[in-house]
Amino acid sequence: MSPSGPLPHIPANELHFEFFRSSGPGGQNVNKVSTAVRLRFDVQNSLSLPSEVRDRLLRLAANRLTDDGVLMIEARRFRTQERNRDDAVERLMGWIAKVWEAPRRRRATRPTKAAKERRLDAKKHRGAAKRERRSAAGAE
Repeated sequence: MSPSGPLPHIPANELHFEFFRSSGPGGQNVNKVSTAVRLRFDVQNSLSLPSEVRDRLLRLAANRLTDDGVLMIEARRFRTQERNRDDAVERLMGWIAKVWEAPRRRRATRPTKAAKERRLDAKKHRGAAKRERRSAAGAE
């Protein structure tokens, strides 16, 4: 069963920020100030996420995880540390929001009788067109 209600509050001690120099716009500042942010969130050992949400997040973000189950998000869109830090946290919360609600199970369905007939009619029509081309090519 999936949790319902608002998203969880992630305590600050579970978020680890690392600042480094960013490429891109910023003039001389780009060479002096570490404005880019790398956010590390230990999904594997997080106490703030319910286990089923944690499992879905581990599956969804598999290619962004380290071997230890730490999710890494880099933010460098903005020229200030604060805005990049907020951007990284916002993206993390976006990932969590995406996996918060369990996906609805797909109910198996069968094609209707009319759909089957339409498919068979289309196949007969295509086959007839190909047969006509074959006989026309052989007559030349």
